[in-house]
Amino acid sequence: MAAPNDRGRALLEVTNSIVGLHHEFYGRGATRGRTIMQENYLVCFMEGIYTKAERTLIDAGKFDAVHLARNEFQEAMRPRFMAAVEELTGRKVFAFLSQVGIDPDVAAEIFWLVPENDGDAG
Repeated sequence: MAAPNDRGRALLEVTNSIVGLHHEFYGRGATRGRTIMQENYLVCFMEGIYTKAERTLIDAGKFDAVHLARNEFQEAMRPRFMAAVEELTGRKVFAFLSQVGIDPDVAAEIFWLVPENDGDAG
């Protein structure tokens, strides 16, 4: 990512892509999202992530089941999320983590990028 305007557009595209993947595979995406990037780190923050079915389970005290299903989903989606970030930023991703919360209803998709100057993940 070169110019600030280009960088901002690329980060918006990352947000739209990650939220879009959630929408495509869950049937709905986040109600709000934002992506930030600094050095070799990129984080996509999302709000309003749960489906109606998940919210019903959470309200019934079954967050552990929702959390487990979300973790399994994120692991299955790892290659797609990483490919989207790599394509839109022009940077190679070498690590990915995902976390969700219930109060408030938020998620974070976290990416570690290979440093631009040496190409190594270390």
